[in-house]
Amino acid sequence: MSITIKDVAKRAGVSISTVSRVINGSKPVSSEIRQKVLQVIEETGYRPNPVARSLVMKKSQLIGVVIPDISNFFIGEILNGIEEVGKMYGYDMILCNTYADVEQEKRYLNFLRSKQVEGIIFMTWKFQNIVDELEHIDIPMVTINRNTSELEIPSVSIDNFEAAYEITKYLIENGHKKIALIRNTLDQDAFGYDQYRGYKKALEEYNLALDEELIQYGNFKLDESYEIVKEFIEKGNLPSAIFATSDVMAIGAINCLLDHGYKVPRDISVVGFNDIKLASMYRPKLTTIHQPIYDIGAVAMRMIVKQIEKEEVDNKVVILPHELIERESSKKI
Repeated sequence: MSITIKDVAKRAGVSISTVSRVINGSKPVSSEIRQKVLQVIEETGYRPNPVARSLVMKKSQLIGVVIPDISNFFIGEILNGIEEVGKMYGYDMILCNTYADVEQEKRYLNFLRSKQVEGIIFMTWKFQNIVDELEHIDIPMVTINRNTSELEIPSVSIDNFEAAYEITKYLIENGHKKIALIRNTLDQDAFGYDQYRGYKKALEEYNLALDEELIQYGNFKLDESYEIVKEFIEKGNLPSAIFATSDVMAIGAINCLLDHGYKVPRDISVVGFNDIKLASMYRPKLTTIHQPIYDIGAVAMRMIVKQIEKEEVDNKVVILPHELIERESSKKI
């Protein structure tokens, strides 16, 4: 038979409310009584009911994290940052994997409300489709990889426009004039659109034509990127460089080129985006845009905690620094 708070109170010779105060630290209790209650708890092995405790304290110590794809390397590294900082402040995660389905995102938001989470960290590939839902949530929230400056929702990201501009400019200055872009989505509200604009700006500055046939959508998938490059090869429309807006898509492109007898970077340069751990382990090592991925998750969690504790959030939109990392997959021509 499990030990209840009533049993602890009876053995310690105190009231149930006194035991609750000792456990929750909600009100002062004398040192003598505190020690007596703690001793009984240790002897009996009593464990408070987390649901009942959250109802009393109105604190669940839970943070909901909504993500579109748990298999994505970028998201995995962000989760490390969220979880480790959460532990520092005594919070646990409820992880919701939506498979980038908007209706599933809505269902999970309702689910997290029912679990009385104290905050929500939200990632989605299709932000505009869910924004109305997010604006009506009365729970502290932070979004990742979205510029929400026009909304009341805090966010953490890098400057995706500037990063894409820099790496496209890097390729152009290395002699490349025919540069393919393998991007994530058609959604114009997403960070992928900022990356597209950065790519386009660099081409315009160097008076290079924008070839729509060289702009393809790989949806962060290695196999889809592989098929895109295969089609380039089959149509005889292979560029001198490929810019993929995720490292996984860049690796898919390299795999296809190698399978069809091309050498990277001897025959064609390939660059990525994010700098996941695999980028420096793959061969050839990947030239890419480094995002402080762990820090993005860590900062998002800290912003949630600040909101929960009613501290002022200095910046609603936090833009972290990025860096172009030159490795082996690109070269001058």
